[in-house]
Amino acid sequence: MLLGPGDRLARRPWRVAVAGTSGAGKTTLARALATDLGVPHVELDGLYHGPGWVPRPTFRADVEALAAEDAWVTEWQYGDVRDLLTARADLLVWLDLPRHRVMRQVVRRTVRRRLRREVLWNGNVEPPLRTVLTDPANIVRWAWTSHHRGRERVLALGADRPDLPVVRLPSHAAALAWRRGPLADLLRRPT
Repeated sequence: MLLGPGDRLARRPWRVAVAGTSGAGKTTLARALATDLGVPHVELDGLYHGPGWVPRPTFRADVEALAAEDAWVTEWQYGDVRDLLTARADLLVWLDLPRHRVMRQVVRRTVRRRLRREVLWNGNVEPPLRTVLTDPANIVRWAWTSHHRGRERVLALGADRPDLPVVRLPSHAAALAWRRGPLADLLRRPT
């Protein structure tokens, strides 16, 4: 069930997955939604990346435990666990930004993190900027090459979970309008 930023939800969500291309702002939106809903936000990158950017061996088990909880907001990423999240989610919020906007954001964020040597998950820092040219898994290259796949994944989800409401937000302004409008209205309704 695909909804737009002006559409109302039928019921209050407790388990929310936030979809979007790398660098679109999933985590920022997920944090804001968790605050709006009064539920925990769990950053999936923090569960996935171990020291030295090595995937943590407990990742899938950690996501299984997260998905089993009664209330959460997290990012809908990592193909090997998306099914765990959508099996339990009662809302998917899709931050569907145009490629040029995503690229501007991901480049700016990557450069800022690298220059400031910001410590990310489990002690990791962004690799040298030259890896944009040498590493196919570099986040900037990944955002460019995987942008179209996000749309395909979300639209395919309709076949697996036709009952799952999907709110498509084409911009950060639309996301804010949805949070302040239909979501806030829903949360003000008596339960």
